[in-house]
Amino acid sequence: MTTTKKIAHNTGSQLIGKVISTSLGLIAIGMMTRYLGQERFGWYITTITFLQFLAILVDFGLIPVTAQMMSEPNFDKPTLLKNLLGYRFTTAVIFLAFAPLIVLFFPYPPIVKIAISFTTINMLATAMNQVLIGYYQTKLKMHIQAFGEVAGRIVLVGGLWWMIAIHAGFIPVMIIVTAASVTYTLVLWTLARRNTSIGFGFDWTIWKAITKKMWPIAISIVFNVVYLKGDIILLSIFKNQDTVGLYGAAYRVIDILSQTAMMVMGVMLPLLTFHWSRGDKVSFKKRYQQSFDIMMLIGLPIAIGTIVLAKPIMVFVAGSEFIESGNALQILAIAVFAVYIGAIFGHTAVALNKQKNVMWIYISDAVLTLAGYLIFIPLYGMYGAAWMTVFSEVYAGLLLALSVRKYTKEKLDLRRWAKLVFSTIIMAAVLFQLPHWNIFILVLIGGLVYVAFVFLLGAVNIETIKEIIRKEPIQEQMIDV
Repeated sequence: MTTTKKIAHNTGSQLIGKVISTSLGLIAIGMMTRYLGQERFGWYITTITFLQFLAILVDFGLIPVTAQMMSEPNFDKPTLLKNLLGYRFTTAVIFLAFAPLIVLFFPYPPIVKIAISFTTINMLATAMNQVLIGYYQTKLKMHIQAFGEVAGRIVLVGGLWWMIAIHAGFIPVMIIVTAASVTYTLVLWTLARRNTSIGFGFDWTIWKAITKKMWPIAISIVFNVVYLKGDIILLSIFKNQDTVGLYGAAYRVIDILSQTAMMVMGVMLPLLTFHWSRGDKVSFKKRYQQSFDIMMLIGLPIAIGTIVLAKPIMVFVAGSEFIESGNALQILAIAVFAVYIGAIFGHTAVALNKQKNVMWIYISDAVLTLAGYLIFIPLYGMYGAAWMTVFSEVYAGLLLALSVRKYTKEKLDLRRWAKLVFSTIIMAAVLFQLPHWNIFILVLIGGLVYVAFVFLLGAVNIETIKEIIRKEPIQEQMIDV
């Protein structure tokens, strides 16, 4: 199978899995918001966000680092994978063990502190996923990751249905959330064992290489976490749990919409790294342009469609009690588009091995955004948090784009982008004329209008589609992982 076909099949299976897992994720959110209500859903958001804050701090960028190192010829791949897993497990256990102690100093209800204590297992499972996902990215076998995610979501939805049926309390609900994450990890781990020898490795030479590769990303992520999760953490301190619940409901939708960006660039990162590290500028430019075109094809309609349909989306997802969340969702949808921009150029910077050179972007972004959070959240609550989130993502995305252009000397072709923008505007104009229609019909109509204009304007490269579906072999160097 050619590289192009492998990318297509890999991305296609991910998209199918993502549609299923996203649908299940939205169902789970709807079940929790309706069952828990604003305040208890606020407890859930506070618990998960507090742990995600710590988990991101110990993330160390191991997904892109794994994808990058597994695409380089420096180490034996099975040995490298074992050491990445050993490194991940050791660092995660050390850092996450402090969560139950740190939370004692926060003004949260006792039940939230109890939930944080045992839900730490959730974040440990998620931490282990990072290495395994990076491994599957390099093997172009992200259908396995998609399968694992769907399995976890099935456990989540099934477990929540059971909890609601027996009228369980908040803590049992959080146990189900944890069980879902553990299921996801077990699936990835079990299937990885069929392809390679898997376990924990402790080779200090490899650990030093991992640390050397990782530390610029890790420092960036430490500052990243300030503007990624700082809004909800500060909102939970300055405002009540009802406000956290309203904002958190909108943010969960945004999290789901943003995952596709990381999924697509996760597929492209090993290819970008492979071509750049071997000096193949022609192939690199091709993949770089493909990354931009694909991300814009998906990101533009998602962002604009969410702005137009924000309130009906929140009523459908979370129930009428959360209709006010639609206002926050409209603002956060702008941040979603910026996330897609940032994902393109952030992953490309990793492929260029320029992590150190772009650290200043994340550091300055964290400082400015934190200052904004401290000023505007006490004054404007979730709206102040939402607008500062937009600022942080736009700031990072634009500066990363300028940095990558500086280091690659490559200019992106924006002709398709202009056609995609026009197609998105037409889609939005049509949706504005149908304000009271059913949300499913609106999404269907919007999607059909967008796709129709994309093809009419030639915004999709027909030759690439033909290359993917034709049977004749295409001479293109494969990735050796």
